[in-house]
Amino acid sequence: MTIDIRERISTEIFDYQTLMEALKELSFPRDKVTDLIKKEIIIRIKKGLYIFGDRYRRYPYSRELLANLIYGPSYISLEYALHYYGFIPERSEALTSVTIGRSRNFHTPVGLFIYRQIPIRAYQTGMTRVEESNEQSFMIALPEKALADKIITERGSSLASKKEFQYFLFDDLRIDPSVIQSLSFDRIKMYAEHYRSRKLRQLSHFISWFQRSGKDTSNE
Repeated sequence: MTIDIRERISTEIFDYQTLMEALKELSFPRDKVTDLIKKEIIIRIKKGLYIFGDRYRRYPYSRELLANLIYGPSYISLEYALHYYGFIPERSEALTSVTIGRSRNFHTPVGLFIYRQIPIRAYQTGMTRVEESNEQSFMIALPEKALADKIITERGSSLASKKEFQYFLFDDLRIDPSVIQSLSFDRIKMYAEHYRSRKLRQLSHFISWFQRSGKDTSNE
């Protein structure tokens, strides 16, 4: 039945309904699912969500798509998205997302998936779809939205002055100043309105000011 499973399920990521459809000819399909997991033919990511094991995989599965499916509605943002766009040097081992649901962490056989809650008004804007190979696609924040989400979810910092923003962006996050030159302060301003956030309004002012002057305030 192993070959039939691989022939009947064309995608690397699949749900319980798809699995049951592939096993519908069996008298006890749930027992077969248990056996497939035990033999690592399939891997259970969470209840109702699976991928094929290494030996039975036809092409790499998308961890980003998994992030969208594990908990939703959600899309990738925060540290993972910032590294994805090349904004920060450190790669996030955890795949970070934002959601309108409550904040949650999922420890899975393929890694840690972190979800941070944001208001629905802020959630509904600033995302894009990325098309990958093998008909896989995922939703991810636009660069400015990923930065806005990171600042909103950052705790313990007021970020009220140019100097504080410069330290946070260039020292804490280690974003290259040239990246700030490429950002749209209009988008940040729009996200500030959706978040109703003073910090993001201050960020849009900082970006506008920095792009005009490129001034270093670290010694002020």
